[in-house]
Amino acid sequence: GSMQRHFPHEPAQKARTWTWDAARNERFSFQVAMRLEPEDWRGAWPFDVLCAVTAPKGWSVRVRRVGHVPVAHRNTTTELEEMDGPENYPGFVPDALFDESRITLPPAETQAFYITVIPAKGVKPGKHSLTVALTDKDGKAVRSHEAVVTIHDVTIKARKNFPVTHWFYADALIDWYKTDLFDDRFWTLAERYFRNMVEHGQDVIYVPVFTPPLDGVKSPSQLLKVKRTGKSTYAFDWSDVKKYVALAKRCGFTKFEWSHIFTQWGCYNALRIYEGQGRDEKLLWPPETPATGEIYRAFLSQFLPELKNFCEKEKILKQSFFHVSDEPHGEAHLANYKAARALLKELAPWMTVMDALTDIEFARQKLTDMPVPSISTALDFVKEDIPCWCYYCCGPRGAYLNRLMDTPLAKIRMNGWLFYRWPFLGFLHWGYNYWAKSQTRELIDPFTVQDGLKWPGWAYGDTFLVYPGAEGPLDSLRHETFAESMQEYALLQTAEIGRNAKLLSALKSFADFPKTEQWVLKARKAVFAAMEK
Repeated sequence: GSMQRHFPHEPAQKARTWTWDAARNERFSFQVAMRLEPEDWRGAWPFDVLCAVTAPKGWSVRVRRVGHVPVAHRNTTTELEEMDGPENYPGFVPDALFDESRITLPPAETQAFYITVIPAKGVKPGKHSLTVALTDKDGKAVRSHEAVVTIHDVTIKARKNFPVTHWFYADALIDWYKTDLFDDRFWTLAERYFRNMVEHGQDVIYVPVFTPPLDGVKSPSQLLKVKRTGKSTYAFDWSDVKKYVALAKRCGFTKFEWSHIFTQWGCYNALRIYEGQGRDEKLLWPPETPATGEIYRAFLSQFLPELKNFCEKEKILKQSFFHVSDEPHGEAHLANYKAARALLKELAPWMTVMDALTDIEFARQKLTDMPVPSISTALDFVKEDIPCWCYYCCGPRGAYLNRLMDTPLAKIRMNGWLFYRWPFLGFLHWGYNYWAKSQTRELIDPFTVQDGLKWPGWAYGDTFLVYPGAEGPLDSLRHETFAESMQEYALLQTAEIGRNAKLLSALKSFADFPKTEQWVLKARKAVFAAMEK
């Protein structure tokens, strides 16, 4: 199945026919793993294995090689029983997926192909078979396997009323691919990344109208062109913002998340906003400019009405999410956040705001319209009937839900089930493609670094879900697993399963829930049986 990592040092497993239950329009995945012991092979190395899949007519099949990336340490504060094969850390961990159907099989290493399938439109319910043929480079048969899929007379409806966002960093594309800001190559790449996000269940896109004030000073990626016309007056060119939004719509995004308006962790300062788009990094004011001082107030009094006008013209105002500041906490931040929120209410009374904030006091005082608490406290918000989204990042760890390099894939698969269990209104994660050293512009190599070089504070696997391929994104096992879990969220919605149904009774909290492939298989069968009954 798709819920297991095949580590290089693990022994070969006994071959079996893989079986699965699926809806008529459901994307699903499985793996074929292989291992060749030196004592069983007397031929010449290298030994290449090619994978070809024969599926029913009209079915879509994608074969990818599972690549291994070096993970330098175990993540901290995580019990061994909550890790996926703790003996494999440090070591090479299966994660990156390459569009290759050929593996050069090393001696005594377990390798795998990851096979993703979409049934044909109009597929008839019943059992369907796929054949996986493994051959050597000369076409000689090595192994042949069968996958049997039972298609149920069920069509999953599109997920509704649960937006999902993983923050997309335009600066990462600009820096990694060395584009000239928003040149033609940037837009070509952006489209590929946008389509990747939508294909994996994301329906919200972060719009960097200004360079995001998140995790350090980033390379300029300011879509809005700003021109100073006087000491405290400005003119705005929205053409690139319009182009970005139009591209996102074409790719399937339906909701838009705008740059945070004040600095991260406390609302202390105005944003770093550039004249033009930041090509020469000329700022409109010093970085230490107060968040609610006269300089920034004058700017916002001109920018915010234009933002509203733009959203209305593009017919996305009701589909837009606005932020004050990311992750405020504590008494000092509370005072600053109150002042910033008051300023926005004065200048933009039409604006509703949402922020990642785990301190429930911010929500009790109704300082934000839509709190986004960490899953460590999110159920406290539910108990107090406070409508909210939820999020996790490099914490909490241990028994909690997450999607780190050492989080078992079956545990990651529970994302959709847990989000559905309680009346959360959306999910947010900060790391779709953060490919920089923590708090800097210095690029890391995602194929060898997964912690922003900030372990143990940052966890391996927290900072990104996709790897930068030559011409677009390369998925990870974690990204595929998350996407399939969100597909199951939509399945539960389609089946109209009650949040307190017996089927979900084992989901006690974000730390106490089933974490096995067997539970997922059994629960899926129960959902299909209930719908067909």
